[in-house]
Amino acid sequence: MFRTLNAVVPLLGLGCALAAGQALAQAPQLASGWVPTQPVELVVPAGTGGGADQMARLLAELINKNRLMPQPVTVVNKPGNSGAEGLLDVRAARGNPHKLIITLSNLFTTPLATGSDFRWTDLTPVKMLAQDQFLLWVRANSAARNPRELVEQLQRAPRGSVRFGGTGSKQEDQIVSVLLETAAATRLTYVPLRGGGDVARALAAGEVDLTVNNPIEGEKLWRDGQLRPLCVFDGKPLEYREKITATSAWADLPTCMSFGIPVQYLMLRGIFTTPGATPAQVAYYDGVLERVRALPEWQRFMAQGAFRNEALSGPAFTAWLERAESFHRVLMREARLLASQQAPAPRP
Repeated sequence: MFRTLNAVVPLLGLGCALAAGQALAQAPQLASGWVPTQPVELVVPAGTGGGADQMARLLAELINKNRLMPQPVTVVNKPGNSGAEGLLDVRAARGNPHKLIITLSNLFTTPLATGSDFRWTDLTPVKMLAQDQFLLWVRANSAARNPRELVEQLQRAPRGSVRFGGTGSKQEDQIVSVLLETAAATRLTYVPLRGGGDVARALAAGEVDLTVNNPIEGEKLWRDGQLRPLCVFDGKPLEYREKITATSAWADLPTCMSFGIPVQYLMLRGIFTTPGATPAQVAYYDGVLERVRALPEWQRFMAQGAFRNEALSGPAFTAWLERAESFHRVLMREARLLASQQAPAPRP
């Protein structure tokens, strides 16, 4: 009997236009009493082209284009050591309010897998922008027409012969791969890649056989007829009904659970700043991000990537993070990916 694993623990005239723009840019300052006085760096603890990178670059573009802050935002990728490079960089910048980081679930998985002393409480939470979905992807020419047929293929294939591509090691993608192995009673060969964009390209090129990319990472290749999603790892179908291909929309995808794959998993997309940030600084960034979420370009991005468009800040976000950390500890333990479960390296 399979257990359901649920990661939903519970983003007139010229004078009038200028005045409106100034009011929009100044609103966070009026609310918090603080504004950035130098360029703001937005760290991405992952490679280029993946979901976190795409979201970070859109954030920077919208903030800069709409002059929502008096200083520009620049994006810097620091993906080393499964994202630990970026997380530790922001932790080390204590007291510097001009540095932000976009977080994904490696906020929890990386310290659990490496045994490092980092914890999400080492940073200052600002806002959950959304939760990102995971889809089961195959190449467009795959013989599997639905998740059940894919599971049957996995069960017939020699153990270890099917290559599962994912971002990094001992992160979200590998967790889901282990859960999929359990559901199919088989063994997959996990192939770690640098980022979600690389994972999607590797699947299209035939370098791996299946993936669990986020929607935004595979959307273009699905639209171009190279990839095909089979199901979503959520408890309910996606809500977005605009067609991605001539015949299919995100909302047409079944849940993986409806085909006997008892796995649910959603991923955090949130913004943190450095330790020691003041309430006024957090309130400023929270206000800016809320204005970004109201923009039509952001809403289109949410639909394009089939995000669960939910936002949290303050005590509600902190409580969510506590629950998510506990849940990931259970997942990592069941997948035997905790640092304490790894065999010690042999002596030279």
